[in-house]
Amino acid sequence: MDSNTITAQFDALQNNLVPLWEFIGKPTQEEHTIVVVPSLTLDHEFHGSEQQAYEERFLFMLFLLQQPRVRMVYVTSTAIAPNIIEYYLDLLPAVVATHARKRLFLVAPQDASSIPLSQKLLNRPRLLQQIRALVRDPQRAHLVPYNTTDIERELSVQLGIPMYAADPRFFAFGTKSGCREIFAQEGVLHPLGIENLHSLDELIGAIQKMRSQKPALQKLILKLNDEVSGMGNAVLDLSSLERGVPDRDAIRETLQAMKFESPSLYYDDYISKFERRGGIAEEYITGTRIESPSAQLRNTPLGQVELLSTHDQILGGPSGQSYIGCRFPANVEYGPAIMREAEKVGKRFAREGIVGRYAMDFVTVKNEQGKWEPYAIEVNLRKGGTTHPFLTLQYLTDGKYNANAGEFRTARGQAKYYVATDNQNSDAYRALTPEDLFDVVSKHRLHFNHTTQTGVVFHMMSALGDRGRFGMTAIADSHKDADALFARTVELIDAEARDALEK
Repeated sequence: MDSNTITAQFDALQNNLVPLWEFIGKPTQEEHTIVVVPSLTLDHEFHGSEQQAYEERFLFMLFLLQQPRVRMVYVTSTAIAPNIIEYYLDLLPAVVATHARKRLFLVAPQDASSIPLSQKLLNRPRLLQQIRALVRDPQRAHLVPYNTTDIERELSVQLGIPMYAADPRFFAFGTKSGCREIFAQEGVLHPLGIENLHSLDELIGAIQKMRSQKPALQKLILKLNDEVSGMGNAVLDLSSLERGVPDRDAIRETLQAMKFESPSLYYDDYISKFERRGGIAEEYITGTRIESPSAQLRNTPLGQVELLSTHDQILGGPSGQSYIGCRFPANVEYGPAIMREAEKVGKRFAREGIVGRYAMDFVTVKNEQGKWEPYAIEVNLRKGGTTHPFLTLQYLTDGKYNANAGEFRTARGQAKYYVATDNQNSDAYRALTPEDLFDVVSKHRLHFNHTTQTGVVFHMMSALGDRGRFGMTAIADSHKDADALFARTVELIDAEARDALEK
């Protein structure tokens, strides 16, 4: 099937999202099917269980099975351990787990290679036929991917159901260059910088131009256009250069000393990727107090812009550019303000016809007058690291975030907070199994409790054995309590790992 045919058929399927959305939004006894394919198409080679763990990161979607007429097909590269499925189903509020299990269908090509999951399905027509057979009514079904590429568009066509996510033709809007252009067009404050750079010469020229615009500029961030989690970032120190506009040779020499966020990157490799994929040069925002919040939004097929949540990101890595986790909600001193800026982009996306969830990252700086200044730095036109903890909280408590107040309240009116991470790592954790994690939180009464609506929810547990890694969300009634619950859980799991190694 040629690309023009696929695009035409995909567009026709996407037209079904409007009546489907209206159907889903009404109380009904008619069933509908959600096909979850958490495929990752990234410039990153996954090893061991890492890919499987990321695919299982979206098992929070199982909480939708609390709706008695929802059927779900959940696809992963290899089979999910039964005890992990049982763990999520046991968390369902006011639902008989066995009834939910009958409406859950697990599909796996049993292919642990690093190619994207969506491509694994396209390579297996019989498996596609099996998924199509599980979708009883294509008019009452939709596909939920992680990020969207031409592969997901073809998968949607092959399954004959629409995709609830941004059409891949909008890919450029989510690149580092594309979002800078959107920020400028929509009047969103963003750092000094130059986008759409595709060669070393262009990069050197951009640095000269930025120095001419701001002679005291001391530090830059270089970013690859389509990298995620800060892994395509490099910090460039300009302090050794003369003030004003330095000559090209001096800049070329300084570039050799840039510091990469990814430990696997080296200068020649980075410049090669920069020239192949394009990138930006941007001012490194500094100040006496800096935070890195994000805002999450959703555009519905009806053209509505929904303001979902804000988070304070927890960053790590060599220069503090790598996403480690998050705290929810973001500080109320700037949370509502960044959402107002994000809404400008959301309205632009609605005019473009973009649907699905996405996030905007900011840097906020406290100025001399004590006010926070938010700078937009990028758009992630996909689900991301804050999607699963927020939806975990929302699905388990039936609550909602109030964008004006900057707070989340459950259906009972109780404010909730959490700390979440995908990156709880230790070599000692390799001695543990998911059952050990369940035992720790059960024994110490830290598991999620539906009466108090507080506790710990785990994810990415398949990476324990060979990566020593798991993720978790600690939900509590205040920021302080969420931090304490998170720290207490880590302390107990560390002790369990030490005990396991000593036996």
